[in-house]
Formats: sequence, structure tokens, C-alpha cells
Amino acid sequence: MKTSIITLAICAFAIAAEAQTADDALKAARLTNDYFMAKHQDPTEPTNVKKIRPSNLWTRGVYYEGLMALYDIDPDKRYIEYTDTWAHFHKWTPRNGVKTRDADDQCCEQTYIMRFRQTGDSAMIRPTLENINGQMNEGRTDYWTWIDAIQMAMPVYAMLSNTTGETKYIDHGMKLYRWSRNECGGGLFNKTDGLWWRDKDFVPPYKESDGNQCYWSRGDGWVYAALVRCMSEMKKGNPYYKELRADFLAMTTAIVNCQREDGFWNVSLVSPATFGGKETSGTALFLYGLCWGMNNKLLKKKTYLPIAQKACSAIINEALHRDGFIGYLQGTGKEPKDGQPVTLNSVPDFEDYGTGCVLLGLTEYYKLMK
Repeated sequence: MKTSIITLAICAFAIAAEAQTADDALKAARLTNDYFMAKHQDPTEPTNVKKIRPSNLWTRGVYYEGLMALYDIDPDKRYIEYTDTWAHFHKWTPRNGVKTRDADDQCCEQTYIMRFRQTGDSAMIRPTLENINGQMNEGRTDYWTWIDAIQMAMPVYAMLSNTTGETKYIDHGMKLYRWSRNECGGGLFNKTDGLWWRDKDFVPPYKESDGNQCYWSRGDGWVYAALVRCMSEMKKGNPYYKELRADFLAMTTAIVNCQREDGFWNVSLVSPATFGGKETSGTALFLYGLCWGMNNKLLKKKTYLPIAQKACSAIINEALHRDGFIGYLQGTGKEPKDGQPVTLNSVPDFEDYGTGCVLLGLTEYYKLMK
């Protein structure tokens, strides 16, 4: 946390010659997506990691967020056919049905809303409206007890408000966000450090074995991505936009000060002595947020572009195998020690969310460089 942004920018300029172009990013995105689609040719097939789970679980929901981002810059009809086959099979409903209140179950609804916007077919959004309206009618705001949930579900509320024109959705989504940020476990956002504890189990007095705080790379990446996806649905004059922007900028300062010299971020952001090492999903989510910030003029390119270039170069040159397999991808879990070991050749329990994260990062980088 002690390294300054300026120092990082100077170091990043040293590898400017290795910076990836827009075409490099698009080529890499296509490669890793083709690898995934070839491996999972039937998108309706359930996952089988220790137990059978339907293919609209959160890990796959994140993948489709990335696929929709890729389609935005590379409108290949295969992507839409693949998405619609999956969504039609699940009847455009969240995992575990419209009565679920689990944010993980609701992640897939982000893609359902995107497809409704593209087609105008109300069947694609009707179950999402039933699900979210039902949750809102209960009046509770204490659902999101873990920060991953902010990425899984908060954009759904923002997207529904923007799509329907009804502010009640984002009004409620912000109440859920504020409860996680300020109240859960005493508040999961450390305003001093600009980073998030994954859940109440990691709020002080908890410390890592080296005495540092436990900030999980992918966990903070989830929040960073959620802020981006929600602000994307708002006008800049919206008070909620300004509130989320403040958190985004605070996180940005903290995140760039944690970047490794090789462009990656550690699994454990500020405690490399416990679980350091390269990790791709968190790195990709940070790349996504940084590039979006520059694309939307919240971040100055002079300072942040070299940092994003280092991250993109790390993903393409070090993490991505020639066949599109993603290395250095931590498996599922809730903290740095889970899903280990994380190596170039280790295969995580689920690959889909990692592919989604990489697609989000690479496509936003493409837009920045294009």
C-alpha cells in the first residue's frame, strides 16, 4: 500500500513497448471465448463440480456478462445463439426460481435484461421483474452479507431502473449496498484503506498471519466491477452516481498501489507473505474498472493508462495459453487461501467466471485503445 501511483506509472512506462493494442485485446478475447465455447458446446448442460448444478448459477452468469461485452465490440451471431439457447432453457429465470433472494442466483438476470433491451421481448425480463419486485416488497436490506453479492445483484437493480424508468429499483439497490458497506459486521468497506473485507469474518480484529489486513483480490474486484456496471446505467448528475463514484475513486487509489511489478495483483492484496502470487480474475476485474474509468473520463490516461497496459500485457502474455486456457486463475471460495494452488497450469474448479472476468477486462481495454 506504500507504493505511490506516480511510482507505479513510471515503472509501467518502462514496458510501454510491450503494451497491447486494441487488436491484440480483441484477438485474445476471441481466443479464450472460443476455447470456452468449444469446451462447453451445450450451454444447457449442468455443471458437475462435486455436485450437479444448473448452468444458470453465478459462475456462468459472470461468463455471460463477459460474452455480452464481447458481443458489443464483436457482433458474432454465435454469441447470441449460444446465449439464447442457455437462457431459453432456463426460461429466463434466476437459479432456484423467482422466489430466490440469493444474490448469486440473480447474477444471470443481468444478461436477461441485456437481451430484453436488444430484442424488446418481454418474456426475457418478466421473471426478473417478478423476482426483484418480490424481494423489494419484503422490505429487507440485509441480504448482501458478502461483497461478491454486490456484483452479482446490484447491477440488476441499476439496470431495471434504467430500463423501466422506475427509480424504485435503484433506490432499493442502494439501500442494500449501503447496508453492506456501512452496517454489515460494522461495515465491510474500510474507508481508510479504500478496500473491502469480504464479509464480517475478516473485519478487525481479524488479521492475516503476517499482521496485515485480509483483502481478497477477486472480492474487491467484484465490488469494483459492480460500481462500474451500476454507474454505466446512470447519468452523471444522479446523486447515486456521485456516491458510487466517490467509492470507485477511493478504491482506484488503493488498487493501483497494490499492483505487482509484473502487472498482476496478488491473491491477497496487501499480505503477499500469506497468499501472494499472480491471480488473473482479480487482475481482469481491476483492468475492467480502470479502463472504464478512463473511457468515462473519471481517471486521467496519463496516470492510469500505463497501469492498465501492464495488467493487460500480463493477462495476454503470461496468463493466457495458446489454446485460450486461462492460467493463474484462483478457484472458487471466499478468501485468499481457497482455490489454491494458483499457477500457470492449475485448473480451477470452475473456469466460466474467470473467462467472464477476462472478457470484461479485455473488451473495455479494447474500447480504450480503439
